[in-house]
Amino acid sequence: MTEHSADQEPDRFGRWVEITFDCVPMRSVTRLDAPIDASPKYAAKIQRLKEAIAKHGTHNSYFLHNAQCVYHLTNDPLSGMMQFEFEGTVMTCDQDLQVRNCDLQIELTQETCSWLNQSIVEWLRETVERNVVVEFGRFIAAGDLSKTVQRIEKQQAEIDENGAFVGMYL
Repeated sequence: MTEHSADQEPDRFGRWVEITFDCVPMRSVTRLDAPIDASPKYAAKIQRLKEAIAKHGTHNSYFLHNAQCVYHLTNDPLSGMMQFEFEGTVMTCDQDLQVRNCDLQIELTQETCSWLNQSIVEWLRETVERNVVVEFGRFIAAGDLSKTVQRIEKQQAEIDENGAFVGMYL
């Protein structure tokens, strides 16, 4: 009898849930108008960001976009994978150390799960939010949030000092 463990396999089987996102600290947003030549898709994203700011404010709120959560229900990527895309707001405590809650729009976009039913989709859609809370907590703990805020504050200081855009077309 031979034992097989997923951790003997290459890293591709090492993660059951994969979360990726881009993060915009809402306090860093200084303009909410889309450029005249913006694509309809980009203009719609700017509108959703504007709505998130109107709903949640800019203090301790973060807009997550270009985001997805992938569940691997088996160790075969061709069977048992469910991919959700999401976008929305994460709110943190006053010290930006813990996630208080989130307001996300979540959609199933891809799956390789022949036994899927609607109750599973709904349950995992709810679970996406819980996973985002955990992963954003890891993001905070890794210092990525403070680095992002520092970088934005530095860029804003340079803009204020020079009276113009810094790093345009980079």
